This record gives sequence, C-alpha cells and structure tokens, in this order.
Amino acid sequence: MTEFVGNPLFASGGITIFEVMNELAQKHNAINLGQGAPDTDGPADIREAAARAMMELSNQYPPLAGVPELLQAVADHNKRFYDIEVDPRKEVLVAVGATEALADVILGLVAPGDEVILIEPLYDSYLPMVKLAGGIPKLVRVTPPSWDLPREELAAAFSDKTKLILINSPQNPCSKVYGDDELQFIANLCIKHDVIALCDEVYEHLVFDGRRHRPLMTFPGMRDRTVRIGSAGKTFSLTGWKIGYITACAGLMEPIKKAHQFLVFTVPPGLQHGVAYGLNKGDDYFEGFTAEMQAKRDFLMKGLKEVGFGVLDSQGTYFITCDFRTLGYDCDDVEFCQIMIKEAGVVAIPVSAFYQGKDGGVRNFVRFCFCKEEAKMSEAIGRMKKAFAK
Repeated sequence: MTEFVGNPLFASGGITIFEVMNELAQKHNAINLGQGAPDTDGPADIREAAARAMMELSNQYPPLAGVPELLQAVADHNKRFYDIEVDPRKEVLVAVGATEALADVILGLVAPGDEVILIEPLYDSYLPMVKLAGGIPKLVRVTPPSWDLPREELAAAFSDKTKLILINSPQNPCSKVYGDDELQFIANLCIKHDVIALCDEVYEHLVFDGRRHRPLMTFPGMRDRTVRIGSAGKTFSLTGWKIGYITACAGLMEPIKKAHQFLVFTVPPGLQHGVAYGLNKGDDYFEGFTAEMQAKRDFLMKGLKEVGFGVLDSQGTYFITCDFRTLGYDCDDVEFCQIMIKEAGVVAIPVSAFYQGKDGGVRNFVRFCFCKEEAKMSEAIGRMKKAFAK
C-alpha cells in the first residue's frame, strides 16, 4: 500500500508542548500548573443563560456572523471599555474561539508572498497559520527578563512587502502589557508602511497593579487598519466553550468573514447567547474577576519565591515566568520541566517552546499558570519546596 504523507506543515510539527506536558502530568500524577485553563467553571448565571437559550431558542444554524444579541454585546463592550464605536452588523464576527478567529483573519487577509511580522514568544498557532496562508514570517523577539521591545529590529522588519503585524498584549507567555509608548511606536510603523495590525487581546481583562489595557485600535490612524480579537474563554473562564469575537472595519471584515464561512460557517447559538449575557454584566464582575486573578498571581508568586525561583514580573495574563538557575540547575528548560515532573510532581511549560530555534538566551526559564485553585497551588508549592530543598 502506498505510504500517504500529510501536509508537511503539520506532519513535521509534532504535537504541541502543552499536550506533551499534559501526558507527562497524567503519567506521573503531577499537579498541572502548565496549561492555561482554570480549575473552576465560569459564572453560574452565564452558564444558566446558555442553558435557557438551548432549551427555549433555536438550535439550528445561526447567522454566519453570529446571533444579533452577541454582535450587539461585543459592540457595546468595545464602547463601554474603550470608547470604540462599532457597527454590530458590519464590524463584528463570532468565531470558534480566538484560535479560529486568528485563522479567519490570517487566511482572509494574507496572500501568498505577503510578509507577516510576529513578535516572539508566540502562541503556538500563529506561525502555522501564517505559513498555511502562504505568508512569509518575519520574527522579532522580546526576551526575559525585561521583555523590552527591540525597536530598531522591529522597524527593520517592516518592508514594502509587509501585509500584517500580529501583536499579543497582554502577551502569553511573558505576561507583558505593552505600554502606550510602545503601542504608539508600532502604530507609527503600521501607518508609515500601510500595514494591518492583528491584535490578539484575549487577556484584556487580566491586567494587574492598576494598569489599564489599551487596544491599538484606539490610537490615531489605527481604527480602520486594526483587527481586534477577544475571548469569552479567558474573560469568563469558559475555555471549553470556544467562543471568540473579532472587531474590524467593514472593509477588513469582508474577507475575514469569507474565510470564516469555509472553516466553520457558524458557532453554537446557545453558547453565543450565554456570552452575550456575560458581556452585558456590570462593571463589578469585570473588576472582581481582575482582582481575583491578581490575588491568585500574588499567592503563587510568593510561593515560587519561597521555593527559590527567580520570579519575573507578571503584568497581565495568568502566567508567571521564572528563572530556575537560582535553584542551582545547569540544564535547559525542557530538561528542567521533566526533572520537576518526576521529582516534584509539578508541571510547568518551558519558555523556549514559544520561540523558534534554540538560541537567544531563553532556555533558562519556565512558565507557571495561576488560574488554579489556591489549595492546588499550595500543594504544588509544598511539593517543590520539598523536592528542591536539597
């Protein structure tokens, strides 16, 4: 029988680091502080709203763009938090999570030969989607411990072939929240080179210590050249629902919708109604959610320092990056994560997994996730203290 070979883009890539670590966690009965998924489900009233919609409203194909209630809720959310005026009928699209939203945008806007600027560390779907669209990735790095934006390198990455730049702020895994000065620098480059900005802003409500998230879309000259992506999974701790939403001007949205119609076409309507209810919740929910996650961050950060890690600042998201050299280990991050699973029974993610190649001084760092129950984080801290005491 003929040996069939799949698409080399995917066939040669292997499984993600998250799946590898999840399998090791199960094998060794380890506490998983690696994967960015909350331990507890989202608010009961949001889940109840979705359940009511499933029982009382239609469960047949909804409109391609999304149910009108959610389109309006996304538009209202943009206005309430960022003073962005949005036409819900023409400028909003609901997707199967932010990952499908990213695919819609990249496949809809990037043509073969277009250059796309990506800022490492990268969420794992960015690079394959750019390559699948025929785009040419141009990689620029921010690196620990400071995660400073390398402005000269970024400016040099732009050319007359650049179609799009992808920005993730707050940024996974480094927990960097881009400041106004950095965002203005990026906006200036986009305007100068007539480039579209794709902004992955799924952690928009996970910004700490009094900081405020500011979408690049709000900067002068960026309204009609920016695509903004949000996520109900991150905002309401409902990652399994896979509901994301895109905001863009009508001119950009048209090809994005065309990509969406041939990928999934529509999104489960009952879940959309639940998310619409959630986005319309009062400010007290969003403020409380941020405060709760900041408290979890502080709890895990304190424990990791007590273990002996060199703990970096976490400005947003629900991740903490640590330097493990302070524990006396002279190995790379992948090996250290394997040691930690076997000796401490705790899972983290090697930060080098978010970069291409092995250079750049990023192989001494691991990422922990703090959207977990305090008891679980406390047990993990205790295990690591015992394992690394020697």
